[in-house]
Order: sequence, then C-alpha cells, then structure tokens
Amino acid sequence: MTENLGPVVPTADAIGKLHPAAAVRLDPDGLLGGWQQRNIDATLPHCVTQLDEYGNLDNLRRVTGDADGEFRGFWFADTDVHKTLEAAFWSGTASAFADETAALLEKAQDADGYLDSYYQDPVNRAKQWGELHFSHEMYTAGHLIQAAVAAARSAPDTPAAQQVVAVARRFADLLVLRYASSQEVDGHPEVETALAELYRVTGHRPYLDLAARFVENRGHGVLGEGRFGPAYYQDHEPLRSAAEVTGHVVRQVYLLAGAVDVAVETGDQELLDATIRLWDSALASRTYITGGQGSRHRDEAYGDAYELPPDRAYAETCAAIGNFQLAWRLLLATGDVKYADEMERVLHNGIAGSTAAGGTAFFYSNPLQLRTGHDGSHEDAPSQRLTWYSCACCPPNLARLMASLHAYVATGGPSGLQLHLYGSGTVEHGEHAVQVETRYPWDEQVTVTVASTSAEPWTLALRVPAWCDGARLRVNGTPARVEPRDGYLRLERIWHLGDEVQLILPMPSRLVAAHPRVDASRGAAALVRGPLVYCLEQADMPAGTVLEDVELSASSPLAVAFHTTGVAPVTLRVPARLRSSHEPQPLYRDLPAAPHGPSGPAATVTAIPYFLWANRASGAMRIWIPLAAQET
Repeated sequence: MTENLGPVVPTADAIGKLHPAAAVRLDPDGLLGGWQQRNIDATLPHCVTQLDEYGNLDNLRRVTGDADGEFRGFWFADTDVHKTLEAAFWSGTASAFADETAALLEKAQDADGYLDSYYQDPVNRAKQWGELHFSHEMYTAGHLIQAAVAAARSAPDTPAAQQVVAVARRFADLLVLRYASSQEVDGHPEVETALAELYRVTGHRPYLDLAARFVENRGHGVLGEGRFGPAYYQDHEPLRSAAEVTGHVVRQVYLLAGAVDVAVETGDQELLDATIRLWDSALASRTYITGGQGSRHRDEAYGDAYELPPDRAYAETCAAIGNFQLAWRLLLATGDVKYADEMERVLHNGIAGSTAAGGTAFFYSNPLQLRTGHDGSHEDAPSQRLTWYSCACCPPNLARLMASLHAYVATGGPSGLQLHLYGSGTVEHGEHAVQVETRYPWDEQVTVTVASTSAEPWTLALRVPAWCDGARLRVNGTPARVEPRDGYLRLERIWHLGDEVQLILPMPSRLVAAHPRVDASRGAAALVRGPLVYCLEQADMPAGTVLEDVELSASSPLAVAFHTTGVAPVTLRVPARLRSSHEPQPLYRDLPAAPHGPSGPAATVTAIPYFLWANRASGAMRIWIPLAAQET
C-alpha cells in the first residue's frame, strides 16, 4: 500500500509516545470498513447534493459573480463546503467535486487571502473581523485549512490539491499577519488544531506559533459576556488553570484538541497535563454511557457534574466526533490505553448511532431515551434521523471522519505495530505489516496474520479493552501466556510471513449501573455487550406493550441471540416484567410500609445495539431500563 497518513501527524520532534501507522486499509466487509464504504457510496455524494440544494456553494458563487440571490443558511455555511471537500480528499473520490470547488474557492478569495462568503457580502463587509465572539471567521478558516491538510496528504500532486493548499495558506498567512501580536480569539475554537496541522504539513513555524497564541489568549474574558457568559466560550479561565470542562461542548473539545497539538509540538508538558485534567473531568462525571457529551439543549453545553438525563441528552454528533479526535491526540501523546478505550466507545455508540443504515439521514442530537408519543417533528429533537439540517454541521463532519477512519486504527514505529481499534483490513508501517480479519464487535475473535518478514524482532501490541476480562492469545495455533501490560498484550519476536495470532476477547452481555449521583438513571440499568451499548425499542415489544411499562428482571440472566438477517447480527434476550398500563395510575402515590415484590407478568424482550435504533419505524426507545421492584 502507498502511504496514506491521516488528519493528525505529529512531527518527529513532538514529545508524543506514538505515531500513526503509515498505511492502513479497511476492508468493506467489516464493520469499520463497511461504514467507510457507505460513506463513499452514500454519505459523501449526499452531502455534495445538499450543498447545492441548500445554497452553500451558491454563497461562494455570489462572491465570484456566478450566482445571484440572497445569502442562504448560517453565516458559517462555508464550513460545510470545506468539511465535505476534506472528506472527498480523504476518501480518494476527489474528482469533479474537488476540482470545481478548488477553483471556486480560489476565484472567491480576496487578494489579501480572506475567504468567507458571508462577510464578503457587501452588506456584511464592514463587520469583517469586528464580531469575533460571534462570527466564526477563524473557525471557517480552520475547516478550510483542514481540507488543505487532507489534500496535501492524500493527493499532493493533483492540481485541485495544490490549489486548495495555496488558498488555505494565503488565508493562514493573513491570520498570522493580523493576529500574531493580538490578544483576540475566535468565539468558536477550531483554527488552533488546523494551524498546528498546517505547520506539520509545511514546516512553517508561524502557523504553530499562532495556534499557541490563540490557546493562551483564551480564558481572559476578551469575548465578553455574550448570551451565556464567558464559560460558554471557555473564556472564563485560562486553560492551564481550569479545573473542569464547561460551556459549549464542541468548542471545549476542539480547544483541547488544539492545545494537545500545540503542547506536543512545543514540548509544553504543563499544557498537556492541563488538557488531560480537563478530559478526565469530562469522563468522570459529564459523559453518557454512549460516549456522548452535552446534557443541555439551551446552550449545547455540559451540565453540572452527573447531570446526565437520558431523555434530554443533547449529545451532539459533532461533540462525539470532537471527543474521538481529542482522545486520538491524547493517545498519541501519552500512549495511555484509556484514550483508545474511549475512542472505541464513542465511535461504536455515540458516533455510529448518528447515521442511518442507508447513510443519508442523521441525528444532530442523540438522546438515550425517546418516550412514547414524542413529537419528533422538529429538527432539534427528532424521532427519526433527518436528511439535512438548517445548521448542517454534523453530516459533513461525519463524512470527513468516516473518510479518514482508517487513520485512527493503529500506530507504528521502529519497535513494531500497535492495534487500537479492531476492524478487518491491512496495517503497514515501515517493514512491519499485518492483515486483520474479524467480525468484531459481533464476534470475540480477532485474527492477525503477519504480512512481512523481518530479520530482527519487533513487537505486535494488541489492545485489551477495559470491559474485557480474560483475553486469550494463540500464536500459530498454540496458546500463548502473555499478561496484559498497560492495557495491551505485547508479543515480541522475530516474525515470519504468514505467522498468525488469534486474540479472543470474551464479551458476555452485562448490566451496567450509573453512579448514584446520576439521578436520572437511578434504579435503572443499561445493557452492554463488548463495546456496544444496547437499547430497547418499541418495534421489538410484545403486542399491546408500551415500552415505558417494561421493567428489567435483573435476577435472571441475559441471553445472546445471533442472526443472519434482521436489524443486527447480535441481539440480547432480556428477562423483563410488564407493568399493566390498562388502569390509570396517579402521577404520585404513597409507598407501602413494606416493599412489594415484582409485579406484572414475566416476559422476554429483545434489545438491539443502540447505534441501530430508529432504522425501522418511529417509536419509543430507551437505554436505561428500570429495575423491577426489590431488584434496585
């Protein structure tokens, strides 16, 4: 395979522990590769079509004089173009769309490098750079720069890629000229990580220095109070001293991602430690079991500690993507397995659940419960995925993540290969290469076949997920006794072409309870198997049963069912009790002096993977299932 480095590539001088593998290919018959192929076949073409239909491309054409009419969409509508362009480059399908868009961007760009169709409108020209708390101008520039990074790494010799890189550098140079000595910041972080990556592509130090300045500028109140206060922008306290995550979730995780990039390139351990402290605070008390973050719709923000209501979860798709990208950067920086574990959780649940099985409909927010009778007609809380949104940041963000998903699977270096996410495909780095075959997470076995020969020993490291107990190895058919070290099984030896390693990750179904302070989930349990969170959906309930009347009989074992057809290859058979819903119940009632035992008829209901819900019909869904009486 040819080298296909992804969105995050630290320089050789960075202080990180791991480096991305040089070339990874995911097979389309596996789950991860299947998502990536669906992205190429359905999601990416769909995004391109929507950009035309909703006016994003025409906004830029208005600047060049090739379209008329009013500006359409949000003032940061250009970012959807940039994200889709990035996805096109990563996916290797950058043909006509990339050629046309690259030419359009070059034609629309001002002579000084400025490019933002909303503020290039004559009506808004006077406001250019004048409302940074609101304008997203540098956020927009950041997404353009990330498209250029994808172009430079995936198709550097094509005219379209060279055009996009040149456009992005002119905009970046303008930012350096205007803000290298300024105390200002954009209200929406994103440009920080983009500038750091552009530095990694070009070696031009002013880009990294500007990214570092933006990180340091935040936290001094320069953005003002705004509607939700300075914490909304993470502008209430410098990142280095902040104790916990706060405010708009996407802004927070994007800021932390940029801070990690700056920290590892400048050797700033204090800054890196601060990002770890904030990441830990989010995982300790503000993250849903799906990996989603953000419990408040009002400001798309984190709530208080342990404020995690399942039915009012915001859990924006972009926040899940940002958390995944942040965890990858922290994994590269530290080598700590906990970041790979979190990548797996949020990818297989919080991110995967946002996209319909067909790849052309999406959730913006991702609730963990949908009540019977919910009015899901509005895009802020739909009962079904929608094909597009008035603020369509999530679909093209999904497109660019899935297009680059292969780049997040493995790391490599002189000592060998490390596999972090399991999916069928091929991994190469230098002289080391392996072929991975697996039906994970449906199946417990991952088979790794060495596809290279070396005269010197090297180490193959296989992640053992935190949820897994009793992982086993066989090497060329013989059991191998290897104790996990730092979350990985490490095999060091002289490998030969065709050597085979079988990794068995037992994944019995299990019940999970939330921390006692998570009031909204107290007295309930979630169903989990392997990395997948399961849910109950109205479509699987017995006739006449309302989902809210199902209680979990935790004293009885769960059963695993395997399928060759249907909504999922693996479902869970859940012992339950069904409360009667025929007689009306008061909203509140006195408890008896002594608790009664379980009531209602026993039943067995089916649970499906959460990421596959809402693919059949609109209806109730829940992850957290109330426990039957005397089982709490």
